[in-house]
Amino acid sequence: MEILHSPFNIATEEEFRTQALAIFKFQYQMNPVYREYVDLRKVRPETVKSINEIPFLPISLFKTQDVVCGEKPTQRTFRSSGTTGAERSRHLISDLNLYRNSLQKGFERCYGSPDDYQFLALTPTPEQSPDSSLVFMVQRLMDLSQSAESGYFLSSFTGLHARLIQARSTGRKVFLLGLTYALLDFAEAYPGAYGPLIVMETGGMKGKRKEMTREELHATLCPAFRIEKIHSEYGMTELLSQAYSPGDGLFSSPPWMRILVRDANDPFTYIGPGKNGGINIIDLANIHSCSFIATQDLGRLHPDGRFEVLGRFDFSDVRGCSLMIG
Repeated sequence: MEILHSPFNIATEEEFRTQALAIFKFQYQMNPVYREYVDLRKVRPETVKSINEIPFLPISLFKTQDVVCGEKPTQRTFRSSGTTGAERSRHLISDLNLYRNSLQKGFERCYGSPDDYQFLALTPTPEQSPDSSLVFMVQRLMDLSQSAESGYFLSSFTGLHARLIQARSTGRKVFLLGLTYALLDFAEAYPGAYGPLIVMETGGMKGKRKEMTREELHATLCPAFRIEKIHSEYGMTELLSQAYSPGDGLFSSPPWMRILVRDANDPFTYIGPGKNGGINIIDLANIHSCSFIATQDLGRLHPDGRFEVLGRFDFSDVRGCSLMIG
C-alpha cells in the first residue's frame, strides 16, 4: 500500500482524509492491540467513512501493551520518562527514518533549516537517556545543524553560560531547548541578555519544582533571558510528530498531524472550537504503531486549526481504556 509511505506529501483535506482512512484499515489488520480495541468498541472498519468515526486508542495502553504493527522488526524502543516507581509508556519504532523525516520536516515548517542554528540543550545526553524520543529529536537537530558549538549542558550551567556568551559575540542564531525545570534553574542562576536567541521549553517538571501555568512560566523566563517570548514543543513518546508554539500558547501541527477535541464527559463525541475537552491526535507518520491516540491532555481548538494545551485530566486513565482491562 504505497499510500502508507508518503505521509509528508499531504497537501489537501481530502488527501488527509483518504490517507487517514487507509492507515486506519491497515493498522486494524496489522496491530493486534488496536484491532482488539476497535472490536471491543464494536466498530466495523468497512463501515468507517469519516475521520470522526475512527476509534482512538487510549494512550495509557502504551504502558501495558506493545502497540505495534507486526510486519516489521523493532529498530528502537522509546520510553516515557515517568516518575520513580511509575509505569512507563513504551513505543516500539519499526522505522526510525519516519521519525527523522517527521521531526526534520516539522521543524523546517516553523523555523527553517536546522543548519541555520546552533543547538544548546538542557536535557540529558543520548548516553544518559538512550530511550528518550525527546533526546533523539534534539540529537537529530544537532546532527543536521553540523555546528561544532552545539551541546548538552544539563549538568553544566557554567558551560552553558559561557557558550551563550560566546554565541552572542559571533552573532550566530542560537536555539536553546530545555526541560522546563532546567530552564527555570538556569534562568535563576544566570539571567542575562544573550543576543539572538530562541528558547523552547519541552515540558517536564519531573517533580523537581511546583507546576506552573504557561503564563507564570513565561513571565519568569522572558525577563530572565531578556526576550519577548518562550517557544514550546508539544510531543510525546507515543507519537512520531511534534507541534510547536512560537510563544503565544497556540500550537500549530504539520499537515500530517491533526488535533481533535473530545467531550470530557463523552469521549466518543467531538466538540468544536472554543470549548475545552480531551485532546485526540491523528499522527499519520506513526504508520507502524497507532496513528489515532486519545491523550490524557485537556485542550481547546481554535477556528484556524491551532490548539491550546490547558493541562491534564484529574482522572489520569482515559475513559474507554477499561474495555481492555481484566
